Amino acid sequence: MEFLSAKPDDCDEIIRLQRLAYESEAKLYQDWTIPPLTQTSAALQKEFPDLTILKAVNGGKIIGSVRAQLIDNVCHIGRLIVDPDFQGKGIGSKLLQHIENCFSKAVQFELFTGSKSESNIRFYLRNNYEINQTQALSETISLVYFVKLNETC
Repeated sequence: MEFLSAKPDDCDEIIRLQRLAYESEAKLYQDWTIPPLTQTSAALQKEFPDLTILKAVNGGKIIGSVRAQLIDNVCHIGRLIVDPDFQGKGIGSKLLQHIENCFSKAVQFELFTGSKSESNIRFYLRNNYEINQTQALSETISLVYFVKLNETC
């Protein structure tokens, strides 16, 4: 297993994996229009100048990815995905650790997930993130925001 910087050539494979990984979220919320499912490869390519995008590679195949951006000393982490066939093997935690290490100068790390995504919430709590707030987006969708102080600063 390797954890590497993603390249623009990886966009098609990352988007394919992203759609696969977010299917469970779409089913949970009965919403197939969530941004991770509608994002295109071209849109992801446009994000490369602004984001750090990592990939987990096993046997030459991308099986995980995460992206982040530093804004005002805060590292905003998003789209942490792992191929469903490889979930529960610590890959998500390792991706999270690697992206945090890329932003060692950040004061804190922030991310969010859906309020109905209980396994994601447990995952972030296990990785030392604390719930910061919950925000309703609509009558049926709320987001849970997490924060983790950077212990190295």
